[in-house]
Amino acid sequence: MPFLGLLYFVNYLDRVNIGFAGPNGMNSELGLTATAFGFASGVFFLGYLVLEVPSNLALHRFGARRWLARIMITWGIVATVMAFVPNPTTLIILRFLLGVAEAGFFPGIILYLTYWFPASQRAKAVALFMAAVPVSSAVGSTVSSLLIAHGGGVFGLSGWRFMFLVEGVPAILLAVVTWFYLTDRPEKAKWLTAEERTWLTNELEAERKATEAEHHWPLRKALTHPRILGLAFVYFGIAYGLYALGFFLPTIISGFSQQFGSKLSTTQAGLVTAIPYVVGAVVMVLWARHGDRTGERKWHVALPMLLGGFAIPVALYLGNPYAAMVAVTVCAVGVCAALPTFWALPSNFLSGAAAAGGIALINSLGNISGFAAPYVTGWLRDLTGSQRTGLWVVGACMVAGAVVALVLGAKPKKTAFLDKP
Repeated sequence: MPFLGLLYFVNYLDRVNIGFAGPNGMNSELGLTATAFGFASGVFFLGYLVLEVPSNLALHRFGARRWLARIMITWGIVATVMAFVPNPTTLIILRFLLGVAEAGFFPGIILYLTYWFPASQRAKAVALFMAAVPVSSAVGSTVSSLLIAHGGGVFGLSGWRFMFLVEGVPAILLAVVTWFYLTDRPEKAKWLTAEERTWLTNELEAERKATEAEHHWPLRKALTHPRILGLAFVYFGIAYGLYALGFFLPTIISGFSQQFGSKLSTTQAGLVTAIPYVVGAVVMVLWARHGDRTGERKWHVALPMLLGGFAIPVALYLGNPYAAMVAVTVCAVGVCAALPTFWALPSNFLSGAAAAGGIALINSLGNISGFAAPYVTGWLRDLTGSQRTGLWVVGACMVAGAVVALVLGAKPKKTAFLDKP
């Protein structure tokens, strides 16, 4: 789990570090408007969308060790090349290619965890893995800010270019480690005793058979069923909040100087950006453990979404930066708390190839928000001259996703409209 968390830390950092580059020299050097910056940030997810499902099916067939190593090498190369981007067009192309390269990584890990953890432990396992998101945003904000602040001139590069270069290399190095270190399935784990391998393999196999007996979902059904589309919409709402914060929180905080008269250095702004994610990481793990312990799922997804959805629009209406940061932190907590329990929902009724395809499709469609959130937020910023309208949209998407989560429930019911064949 620590190794998987490290991989996701690097993955998420390479995905959102453009959010730190933008207000710290990239936008001015390349001549990007807020709309253009939002498009460059979000076009990543269009490339991501194209190959998500086939990539996850390939992982299911060839094994996590080989396929994840392949993904990491390609994304590391593209992330590193971004240090030398000459103009907005090239930036957009490289962001699209970064999405193509990363496709399948996140749903592949979610699928991989179903090979190792029984359902009663799965939300906690996903939370421990996904804690890399707030940790990456917290630690990454500080690291990225330091690299930008002190890397200017190294190799003749601007600070933001130096950041891209340094943060792209670890993916390539970790790809090599992944090839030799990761174990595909429990039955191949030499670091378990024979008794442990047998027990875990039998436990997971019995669970798989029980799931298939109760919910017969072949791959075709998992790729076409309305429930999958409903879950994708719920994830769209969660991810909309996640990426709106990830891409625009540094810009929002840098705007405190104009709104409140607060003056922060690049490093100080990075440390302030870390606060919501540190709190979110702690709550994420505790909330997931509570969900596993009680067995309740739908409210463990919907309640934090509602909390975050109502909190985020309020942030920019408050009269001082401290109150605004409290509201942003509440939103971050809502997003982080909803994520791991959400990913326990598909595995309630999907297994095998259906799980590979269904999880990838949910992630793929939900991550359209990764394009929509930065683009719409940036466009509304240019249109209105304020971040407020964009954050109202963030809140609305999260609340709508929470409502759909409550309607769907934790698992299919044969009498429900969305679960008819």
